[in-house]
Amino acid sequence: MAISAKERKLSRLGSCKGGAAAGSGSGGGGGSPAARAHRSVAAAPQRRVFAALFAFLCAGVVVLGGVHVIGATFRPVLRTAWPAATLNAISSDARARRGGSSADTTVLPSVQIRHAVAMPDRVLLILKDGPLLPSPERFQCLYSPANSSELRRHRPLLAASSPDGPSLVHCPAEPSCVDVSLSLSLSPPVAPLQWDRLVYAALVDSRDNSTVVFAKGMNLRPGRLGVASRYQCVFGRDLWKPKQRVLTSPVISAAQEVFRCVTPARVRRHLRMTTDPNGNGNGNDKPMLVSIRTKGQRDSTLPSIAEPEPLPPRHNYRHHRRRPKAHSMCVCTMLRNQARFLREWIIYHSRIGVERWFIYDNNSDDGIEQVLGTMDPSTHNVTRHLWPWTKSQEAGFAHCALRARESCEWVGFIDVDEFLHFPGNQTTLPDILRSYSNRPRVGELRTACHSFGPSGRTRIPKQGVTTGYTCRLAAPERHKSIVRPDALNPSLVNVVHHFHLREGARYVNVGQGAMLVNHYKYQVWEVFKDKFSGRVATYVADWRDEENVGSRDRAPGLGTRPVEPEDWPRRFCEVYDTGLKDFVQKAFADPATGSLPW
Repeated sequence: MAISAKERKLSRLGSCKGGAAAGSGSGGGGGSPAARAHRSVAAAPQRRVFAALFAFLCAGVVVLGGVHVIGATFRPVLRTAWPAATLNAISSDARARRGGSSADTTVLPSVQIRHAVAMPDRVLLILKDGPLLPSPERFQCLYSPANSSELRRHRPLLAASSPDGPSLVHCPAEPSCVDVSLSLSLSPPVAPLQWDRLVYAALVDSRDNSTVVFAKGMNLRPGRLGVASRYQCVFGRDLWKPKQRVLTSPVISAAQEVFRCVTPARVRRHLRMTTDPNGNGNGNDKPMLVSIRTKGQRDSTLPSIAEPEPLPPRHNYRHHRRRPKAHSMCVCTMLRNQARFLREWIIYHSRIGVERWFIYDNNSDDGIEQVLGTMDPSTHNVTRHLWPWTKSQEAGFAHCALRARESCEWVGFIDVDEFLHFPGNQTTLPDILRSYSNRPRVGELRTACHSFGPSGRTRIPKQGVTTGYTCRLAAPERHKSIVRPDALNPSLVNVVHHFHLREGARYVNVGQGAMLVNHYKYQVWEVFKDKFSGRVATYVADWRDEENVGSRDRAPGLGTRPVEPEDWPRRFCEVYDTGLKDFVQKAFADPATGSLPW
């Protein structure tokens, strides 16, 4: 009786473990050819039964392994993604770190990498929500070149976390075509996306069922609206895989890096189902992403790491036509390495009437979280939001305006070296806000901004900037804004701290005798050099880069040479102005010691 090829294959599979035992009973010979043929035919049904049982057990192992991967850990599957030499290096490193030493037996949690982005001077790793982030010295950045078992290691530049977003690890830059991972991660190596062609954030606005998308790479002109019909929003879990199901919706407005589009009904349902009352996703499914697609002959979709994040729900005004918001005055700022000035800035503004602070941290590594930890939360309502994106101040302000809209009647967009001041002390910030709060057509208050110079100093003043710098330029350089978020144009266009207002709203110039801003822009050289060497608005990794050299925001009059001019302490000094210094010493200084609260 002939045996089919399939049966022979199953027979060989079934005899992998039992071959030696079966042959030992006959001395390995098995008898004559006729006897062997007879036993083969007789044993065929048993082989088929054994093979079927073996296949069933194998399938069970695969299914159970799959359930294990979907559940608590990814370790069994992700190990195979690494080259053998790389895996051995990581495994030994992980064992050493988990085992610790006689001096340190701390068991460190592993992390999972969600995205990687190649920035101009670093690689940004965005981690999946999970345990508390270990300190930077616990990590090593691992680099694995394509098609190579080589493994390069570097210490991270920075590790940061905040309550309202994922943790970030900043690794040193590496050449292109290098995948990146972490020594405390069993995630597979990740190929970084490019920072300048990327959708990086998205907020879902329930007021008009729209999604506000923040994207780099469209090169829209600053301060102007683009043609919205050229673009569409794309929602889905795998936006670039062929034949994957995605949802598209029209773009309502396009300006700078901000796109507003219609939120599809299915996306709204998805967000309601996957978000608990506290705004935390359940984390069981692959996250939904949103991107921007350019329509036309050269149809293209930007890479995306943006998961639509619901904004706080709108208050119910059915029974209260003008229900007061939680805070009359809030402040949004974006900063980088300004920790030593932050305490003075917050305490001062809390005394004059600011109630809430939104701080967008643009890759600070100077201990800002420790400074904020010293602030009394009962009197200083401050939240820190990690904002790692370069050349994105306008986008960050638009993002902040949306987050502040439901809780803040007015929002000031000022920097940490800018202080609201009331000459003559005849008015206060609450007085000014009250005079305009009942005028709904007023959407923006503009106030003049005076720029102060080093005032003869060569060292940072010990008692703070408000008392340390007293000489300024005669004419205001710019003016800054306090805006009513409800009055902003839906496009969220803003330039140099000024937003476009919705139709029917207008701005008011507040007289310099009532309110102005002291801008301590040109401080001692040590501070000025740090500020302009890597500032947010005009980002350069190195001052020698010939990029936007003529910008007043880069290094006024200094070009690309970070060398202190001989006359720097005497520059920018045209008018002696001690108004704010006198006020601070009178209102803030301890009567017995003369010390200030910061």
